[in-house]
Amino acid sequence: MTADTSARYREFKMPDVGEGLTEAEILKWYVQPGDTVVDGQVVCEVETAKAAVELPIPYDGVVHALRFDEGTTVDVGASIITVDVAPGTPSEAPAAAAPATEPEPEPEAAEPKGRQPVLVGYGVSEASTKRRPRRGAAAVPEQGAATAAIQAEMNGVPAPATLSRPLAKPPVRKLAKDLGVDLATITPTGPEGIITREDVHAATAPSPQAAPVAEPVQAPVAATPAVVGRETRIPVKGVRKATAAAMVGSAFTAPHVTEFVTVDVTRTMRLVEELKSDKDMAGVRVNPLLLVAKALLVAIKRHPDVNATWDEAAQEIVLKHYVNLGIAAATPRGLLVPNIKDAHDKTLPQLAESLGELVSTAREGKTTPAAMQGGTVTITNVGVFGVDTGTPILNPGESAILAVGAIKLQPWVHKGKVKPRQVTTLALSFDHRLVDGELGSKVLADIAAILEQPKRLITWG
Repeated sequence: MTADTSARYREFKMPDVGEGLTEAEILKWYVQPGDTVVDGQVVCEVETAKAAVELPIPYDGVVHALRFDEGTTVDVGASIITVDVAPGTPSEAPAAAAPATEPEPEPEAAEPKGRQPVLVGYGVSEASTKRRPRRGAAAVPEQGAATAAIQAEMNGVPAPATLSRPLAKPPVRKLAKDLGVDLATITPTGPEGIITREDVHAATAPSPQAAPVAEPVQAPVAATPAVVGRETRIPVKGVRKATAAAMVGSAFTAPHVTEFVTVDVTRTMRLVEELKSDKDMAGVRVNPLLLVAKALLVAIKRHPDVNATWDEAAQEIVLKHYVNLGIAAATPRGLLVPNIKDAHDKTLPQLAESLGELVSTAREGKTTPAAMQGGTVTITNVGVFGVDTGTPILNPGESAILAVGAIKLQPWVHKGKVKPRQVTTLALSFDHRLVDGELGSKVLADIAAILEQPKRLITWG
C-alpha cells in the first residue's frame, strides 16, 4: 500500500525561482482541492524578494490538498500542493507532506512512458523530440562551443556559422526565461541534445548543502497587518524585505559620495519634442528620461572607469566593458530596479523601445528575476514626484546611481539676460572606494553638458 500511495500522490515542492532565493510568499491559488489540473497548468502565483512568478504544475491529475494558505511565506523545497495523479484508484491518501530533504520514492513503473514529469510545459514526448538537422549546424552542439557563441553574440561578434542556439522546445525556453536561466549553461539530457524542462528545473534547484528543511505539513496562519491601538504593524517580507536588506548593506558597505549640479535643459526639451515627430522614433515613447539615459551612456564611454564594481573577497576592482542600465521603478509591489542589458550598444530608437518595455513590464508586475540581475549603473527619476533631487543609495554591486529631479521653468541667466528656462538638478552618488572625486565630478559634468547642449550626443558619442 505504501508503494501505491507514493505512486498515486505527487507532492509539488516550492522551487527556487530566483538566484539562490530561500523562500517565497504564496500570493494566490488558482486551483482548489478537487480541481482537475493538466501538465503545464499554472496553479499559483508566488512572490520572491525579486519578482512575482506563476508556477505551473508538472503533471496531470486532481488537486488533493493545498498545503499552505495565501499570504504564507514558504521555504524553498517545502511541498505546497498534493496532486492525485491516478484518481479513482483505491489507495490511502497521504497524511502529510514529506520533509523537503527526504527523497520521494518513485518506482520506475509509475512513470508514464514517453512523458517525464518536469517543472513546467507540456511534457517531453519521445515521439516528438526529433528535429530536422539545422543547416550548417551540428545536431548536438558541444556545450562549451554553444556558450562561446552566446557570449560572442552578446559582445557584438558574429557567432561561428557552425553553431546554433541551444535546442529546446518553446515551453522550455519560456520556463528558462521566467526563471532567469541561460540555456547555454545547461547540459542537455534529452534525445538529440535537446534541453528538457527537467534540465532547467535541475539548474535552478538549490544545492543539497543549502537546501532548507521543511517541517511536516502544518499550514501556518498568513501574516497580516496587526492593528494595536493607534498603530498598525505590517510584516516585512517580499520586495520590501529585500529592498531594506539591500539598502542597509549598500549604505554601510560602500562609502557614498553624492555630488549635485543644476543645469539648463531647455535645448534638450526642444529635442524631445522634435524626436516625437521623427519617423525613426515612431511607435516608441520619447521623454526626457530617454535623453538622460543616453547622456549617461556617453559619459560612461568617455570615462569607462566609473563603470566598475568592488570585489571585496578578491580585493580587486572589476571594470565592466558593458553597461546594463538599471531604471528604478516604483511599483505596487515596491521598488524594483530592472536593467536594460547591453544598453551601450543600443541606438536611440532601440533604447527608447527597451525603456518602454521595461517600464510597462514593471507596472504590470511581470518583471522577472533575470531582468533585475547584472546591473552596472542606475538612474532614478525622482522628478516624476515633483521633487528637485535626492541623495540616492547605490544599488548593491554597482558603482554609481544618477538621480534626476523635476524639470521646472525658472529664471536663468542666458546670453547675459535673465530669461525663463527649463532647469533641473542632477545628483550622482558613487562608491568612493573605486570612484574618486575627480572621476565622479567629470562624469556628472559631462551629463550636464550634454543635456545643456544635446548636440554633444553626436560630437562626443
